[in-house]
Amino acid sequence: MAEAERIIGTPESPDGAEAEPEQSSGAQGQDGGAARSRGKRRIAVLFAVASFAYALDLISKMIVVAKLEHHEPVEIIGDWLRFEAIRNAGAAFGFGEAFTVIFTVIAAAVIVVIARLARKLYSLPWAIALGLLLGGALGNLTDRIFRSPGVFEGAVVDFIAPKHFAVFNLADSAIVCGGILIVLLSFKGLDPDGTVHKD
Repeated sequence: MAEAERIIGTPESPDGAEAEPEQSSGAQGQDGGAARSRGKRRIAVLFAVASFAYALDLISKMIVVAKLEHHEPVEIIGDWLRFEAIRNAGAAFGFGEAFTVIFTVIAAAVIVVIARLARKLYSLPWAIALGLLLGGALGNLTDRIFRSPGVFEGAVVDFIAPKHFAVFNLADSAIVCGGILIVLLSFKGLDPDGTVHKD
């Protein structure tokens, strides 16, 4: 629990956690207002990135279903990369097809956690990373809910097929990129609230 609180953190004012006794209430109000404004901008970035990733994934899947499904794969770079429409009942890259409902619940939980974390978000890189995760999770969750064979059991549309690798989609790519960025930020000691810690 303590570790989770350290990672999520608590937004601090620009002048540090301890305010000087002689600092006026007006100055404190200005500092607090600036911090809130900065937090709102980071939240706006998070949802802008999420919306862009989600829209890109949704549009690409609509095109794939309309133009590629039940057709021959389209070669993009010889046999090294092609577009091939498949329905994936498992997790990212086709793993765990027997646990569709569980993956749906996990995706929904990730969205809830990101939404709660956004309230304490003061870091631009974290806003981008969480936005990618949120957009990707929403993209695949939409498939889980609205595509056949049924609600919460829908198969995700995958179409990017590199040679000797699993077929995936843009939502998977956004999730992976967001996850890699989070690992890098954590390695550098940057927390979502904008503070830097050293272990």
